[in-house]
Amino acid sequence: MKLNPMKLFQSRRFDASPKHREIYSAYEIAYSIIDLLAAVLFIVGSILFLDDATVYAGTWLFIIGSVFFAARPAVRLARELHLAGLEDDDQTSRATSSPGSKNTG
Repeated sequence: MKLNPMKLFQSRRFDASPKHREIYSAYEIAYSIIDLLAAVLFIVGSILFLDDATVYAGTWLFIIGSVFFAARPAVRLARELHLAGLEDDDQTSRATSSPGSKNTG
């Protein structure tokens, strides 16, 4: 399957079918959890930076939080690829199940 990059990030794709809405919602939950965890790690890391004895732990929380922040666009891209692939699957299944098709399944 060849993916056209212009098909990514279309604003209304999430509403194309109940399956699209379900997948979109699952990715939005994952995105929100990642976003919240990253923010909490940065807040706690900032507090740990206030004392010299906990700077090392604070540094690690900043690093882990940064990984979470980097995961945000990865989740968005994965969502778009998943939805775009679902759209192609829907078009393929419609083409093979149309009255004029030679579906022998």
